[in-house]
Amino acid sequence: MKGFIAVALPALLAGCAQLDLLHSSEPAAQGWTTWTCDSEAKVLWRYTDAARKAVDVRLGGAEQVYHLKQEPGASGSLYSDDMLAFHVNGEEGLVYWVATNDLIGRGCKAQ
Repeated sequence: MKGFIAVALPALLAGCAQLDLLHSSEPAAQGWTTWTCDSEAKVLWRYTDAARKAVDVRLGGAEQVYHLKQEPGASGSLYSDDMLAFHVNGEEGLVYWVATNDLIGRGCKAQ
């Protein structure tokens, strides 16, 4: 019986590690960058490709992910879809709703 436990326990733990049950599901562990804006809004984002032509953005702790594609811009990089826009310039950014042009936050940066 001890031999069975000695074999089964590592297999069980390996299975849990594959399912990521032993680790936090916090987005930062999955390659997300967290920025805080001057409005105290939290913006979680990550590049989706090596060429940095698209980003995924989450607002606060929300589960909804916005898939934004790079748009022409004057300085920095502007990513948007028909709902949300995210502008990165150096180590700062801003995020706003496209349809209403309502600002969600500016001066967004890592804390």
